[in-house]
Formats: sequence, structure tokens, C-alpha cells
Amino acid sequence: MGSWSRRTFIASGAAAAAAGPFIRTLNNTQARAAGGIGEGSGARRLIIFFSPNGTIHDHWRPSGGEYDFSFPAGSILEPLEPHRDELIILDGIDFYGVANHEPGMAAMLTGGGAAGDLTGGKSLDQYVAGELAFGTKFPSLDLGVQTSAWGANNQTRMCYSAPKVFVPPDDSPLSVYERMFGQYGASQSQQDTTFSRRKSIVDLVSGELKSLRYRVGYEEKLKLDQHLESLVQLEASLSGSGDGCAAPDSVLDVPTQEHQYFADIARAQMDLMFTALACDLTRVASIQLSHTVGPHVFTWLGLTEGHHSLSHMSDTDVAGVAKYVQAERWISEQFAYLVDRLKNAPEPGGDGSMLDNSCVLWAQEMGDGRLHDCVSVPFVIAGGACGAFQTGRYLNFQSEPHQKLLVSICHAMGLSNPVFGDPSHGAGPLSGLGA
Repeated sequence: MGSWSRRTFIASGAAAAAAGPFIRTLNNTQARAAGGIGEGSGARRLIIFFSPNGTIHDHWRPSGGEYDFSFPAGSILEPLEPHRDELIILDGIDFYGVANHEPGMAAMLTGGGAAGDLTGGKSLDQYVAGELAFGTKFPSLDLGVQTSAWGANNQTRMCYSAPKVFVPPDDSPLSVYERMFGQYGASQSQQDTTFSRRKSIVDLVSGELKSLRYRVGYEEKLKLDQHLESLVQLEASLSGSGDGCAAPDSVLDVPTQEHQYFADIARAQMDLMFTALACDLTRVASIQLSHTVGPHVFTWLGLTEGHHSLSHMSDTDVAGVAKYVQAERWISEQFAYLVDRLKNAPEPGGDGSMLDNSCVLWAQEMGDGRLHDCVSVPFVIAGGACGAFQTGRYLNFQSEPHQKLLVSICHAMGLSNPVFGDPSHGAGPLSGLGA
């Protein structure tokens, strides 16, 4: 660090800590002009829903063919039946060159990309947000449910603005609310005071980072530039919604890492995410339910084992598998809830529903969690993406690389990148996925 003093380092660390949940790393390089993509040239919004630890395919797969598929009674996806015609169930998608929890988590949305690849090691959400530059308050809104008890690492993070640069999900509904609408329950004068204090913290951290930039090597400069860009976006988002969109009357404020609140936090986060999308505060949003090797316990279902333990139940342990399926069906119900909210909301200023104009991706990081492989990783798409996808289908791609799925979603959003992530595993979109 050269002559950069320990005292200065501590001051910057304290300032960054004070900024707390408001600082998140975003990447908005190579952006298009503010205002983003033109109407009719791609889906209006991208939403990513994540759940961990893979699946048991025999309890996940639909029965039947591409158009006449059905969800067997008691199966993991059966709670999605009311939305069957708005879904595409994707089978036979593999993560090439990747196996096990952590590598799967790191590759899931990045495609294993490196800094020199076309997509620069970014995750799908950050690449889309940066390329389309929608001009919203939040380039992306990244929400979590008990993602941070183990800190920030490649087990607990799925979003990247550059290789090894995490975009941390916000686990607190109260924090998310205040980022969206300002301090909860505060008067206007209190709001103004809080804004001034936060802005001064951001200015302090920005100044220290700029000073440090001239005293470090090339690789460290690149990382600092990522953080400086995130601070620019942060400063623009500090003052509340500013668009006349009404804030919810109340917000959930509970300990964020205790198992008994998992279900309540998940529902609160999905409601806040829906509000942000409906108010056009963002057009790229993600919600991460725990993390790979997630230990969360579904106490509200009467279960006592952690999700990761349940995901390793062998077929001979019939009772254990039944508990795992019960937990997975609850996750399906949460995805169905999100889809239902979008489906029943008219598109603001447009035709159809918000779901019709969105691409909603349910992503996971492994195939069969008991085998620790990334073969036939389960994915579900909801929404027609403004006509980019023909829904109401079950597709088996017979070991196609998941990089092609990421390309397909980029194309549905109106982009034209030929590859995503590591280009050695294949180029172009998935054949047959588009409308």
C-alpha cells in the first residue's frame, strides 16, 4: 500500500462499514444510452430466482412430451400447475467442466467466464443490466434470504460484476425498503438528515478509494474501479424512490439469519422486489434463497434437518426423500407466488401482464445433489419475454451446455452476444427455445 497510512485505512474501513448494506458492487460498463432498449426489441425485465443444492430428478421431472407434459401428483413442480401455460421446463442442460457445490455456484450465472471473455466474467444479471442501461434507480436489485451467515465467498454469492467481484444480496427487508423508499417511519426532515449523512459517507469512501488508486498495481486498480462505479450508482439511489410510487404501509424487521424467519423474509423480499419492478425502480432483479450447501431448516414445515442434509437422502431412505420433496415443493410454491403476482399485474403503460413482458428464470447450481454433479441442472423459465419465448413446454436438451441458455436469455432481452462466459463450451443460443 506504499505510504497509504494505517490510520487512513481504518478510517476508510469504518466509513465503508457505516455505509453497510447500501454499498453493493455493480458493473455498468459498455452501457447503452440512458433510457435503455427500445420498446419491442426485447423483454422489459429480467428476474432471477435461485434455490440451492440440486434436485432428485425422478421427483422433479414432468411426465409427457413437449406440449402435453404434466406435473405428477406429489412431485416437486406440481405447485406450478396453475401457471403451466406460462412456463418452460428445461431439462438436459449441463455445466461443462464443473462439478460440486462451489464451482456450480460460481459458474451458474457467469458461464465460467474470465476477464478476457466477451462477457467479462460477469453474471447474467449484471451483464444485462450493464449492456442495456435501463436508466432506472437501481441498475439491478439483488435480494437475499439468509445468504450471509457464512460471509461473502463463492459458496454464498451468485452475482458477479467481474471475476471474483461479488454483488452481495441484501438479506434485510428493512434495508431493502429504506433503499427503495427512504428511512422507514421517518419525517421528511429526518429523511433529509439521513440522506446527507449517507452521502457524506459515500463521498468520504470515494475520495479514499480515488487516492488509493494511484498507489496500487494494475489488478488492484481494476477492482477499485468496480467499487468506485458502485459508489456512483449508490449515490444516485440514496434519496428514496423519487417517482411517486407508494411505499408499503409496513416492512418486516426481524433477525435476518434465524431459521424460523426464513419463510417470512422470503415472502417480504419477493413483495419488495415486485414493488420495485412495478414501480420501474429496476428492471433487473434477483432473489437468492440461501446459498449452496445451505443449512436452512424448514421449521415452519415441521422439518428438523437442514436443506443440505435433506438433499443427500438416498432413494432407500423413503422418509428422508419425502422430507426433501416437501421442502422443495415449498420452494416451488414461492416461485409460483412470484409468477402469480407478475401474472396478475397489468403491464404499466403497456399491453398484457408484467409476466408477459418479463423473463423469469429459476436457476439452481447442481443437478443431482447426492452425486455432487452439474448434469441435467434443473431450470424453469416463466413469462413470454415480450414474445421471445413460446411457453407451455417441457424441453430436454440432451446435455447442451448451459452457456447456450445464458445466450438465449440475453437474446430474449434484446442483446445479440454470440457467447456467454467460457466460449469453449459452445456458442449461440439453445436451438428450439425461442418462439
